[in-house]
Amino acid sequence: CPWGTKAFTSYLGSVDAGSDHDATLLLKSKGPFAEYDDILIDQGLADNFLEGQLLPEKLEAAAAEVGQKVTIRRHENYDHSYYFISTFIEDHVAFHAKRLRTAQGNKRKAEAEAISTDAFADTAGMPIQCKAMVARAPKQPLTCETITVDPPKAGEVRVKVIANALCHTDIYTLDGYDPEGLFPCILGHEAGCIVESCGEGVTSVAPGDHVIPCYTPQCCEASCIFCQSPKTNLCPAIRSTQGQGVMPDGTKRFHDKDGNDIYHFMGCSTMSEYTVLAEISCAKIDKAAPLEKACLFGCGVSTGLGAVFNTCKIEADASVAVFGLGAVGLAVIQGAKMAGASKIIGVDINPAKFEMAIKLGATDCVDSSKLDKPVQQHIAGVLTKWGVDYSFDCTGLTEVMRAALECAHRGWGTSCIIGVAASGHEISTRPFQLVTGRTWKGTAFGGYKSRTDVPKLVQRMMSGDLPIDHFITHVFDGVEKTNDAIDALHSGKCLRAVTKY
Repeated sequence: CPWGTKAFTSYLGSVDAGSDHDATLLLKSKGPFAEYDDILIDQGLADNFLEGQLLPEKLEAAAAEVGQKVTIRRHENYDHSYYFISTFIEDHVAFHAKRLRTAQGNKRKAEAEAISTDAFADTAGMPIQCKAMVARAPKQPLTCETITVDPPKAGEVRVKVIANALCHTDIYTLDGYDPEGLFPCILGHEAGCIVESCGEGVTSVAPGDHVIPCYTPQCCEASCIFCQSPKTNLCPAIRSTQGQGVMPDGTKRFHDKDGNDIYHFMGCSTMSEYTVLAEISCAKIDKAAPLEKACLFGCGVSTGLGAVFNTCKIEADASVAVFGLGAVGLAVIQGAKMAGASKIIGVDINPAKFEMAIKLGATDCVDSSKLDKPVQQHIAGVLTKWGVDYSFDCTGLTEVMRAALECAHRGWGTSCIIGVAASGHEISTRPFQLVTGRTWKGTAFGGYKSRTDVPKLVQRMMSGDLPIDHFITHVFDGVEKTNDAIDALHSGKCLRAVTKY
């Protein structure tokens, strides 16, 4: 037809050049396509080009010839218009995206399986020398050093860190605000790793397995009332030693070039090419998952989502206010949107963060520094009549925690503290705020039981139900680039900086 002749000549140079892009010919010459277990095609039966040009029956015949499954849906009264395309395009994107994700995951899993555990045999049971970023003192840049990492002891696992995401908690400790901060130490707690070797008695993971280190362990013992309770994820099995910067037996696995010990951090210490974890801190995940993305489930993203789904259990049509629009706050917004919240208010003093908040589901954004009244009065009075059903503090600032509580709905509002306050700071409010029906609560790791729930979150990411790519705003190569990641985080334009080792 004239239109086709014009289009093919303009785009491809000639009509004959179109044969290189003809679906029927491509199937015959290159099919079947292993990445697609099925190919979806929608065809309007009122299409003027159906006979003589589109010829879907020839495509079906070619697919049958090469063994390619093709599903052709034929629709009465649809023609060749953009309306037809817009009607079914969402189905096509979802249908083929799922298959591409599966194919990509299978390829990644095959590559991981192809890495022989023999590669780790030479180092098992032996000390390993590697690069690590060591925090020598508060408020000082990390130093890239060659350290020695001891082999794991009973109940421990040594892992090779593949990717590490920088979290504000690392900076909080580096800046000297953490009451449990000890120096020198190796920071980092949001990572994706491969098991290199296991200590005596380890049964839940093996060399070659992919794991996410979790600062909230899960011992799963029948005698642990915390692990057995559905009300909490706060397993205390190794809490005391973890807070002291040592392994469960009270000793350390890191040593500098002079043989001096280096403290562990949050039971993880992933700003090192190798680290040692307690077995009960290892969440084993699907090898098909990209570790440079899955690492985000080690802290911030899980915490924000879990605050919504586990701690507060937000119901459909609820109203929500989120204070602090970093990665955790945005994860809260994403979770609230997924839960069906009808009004989601994002609060921050950096308006540059509002665009992403709106993309993820915020209906209103407020720069609290520009208000002529306390932000809680603006939310409960201007944006709403009585306040929001749920509010979340993701800042760690005690005055913001108070504002979050006081904008919660009279009679039933719940306010959840996620941010960690600096050492010595205390929260306060008038008791009348609680007497009039508000609930004040907090969450750690979003209430997720680490070894049970993190693998499920990773699977949801892989299935496309839980997108997280938008959190990764900066990527660096090499553990020695960690200071650059810290600079990026301080810039105010960074959600998560991932460093690949």
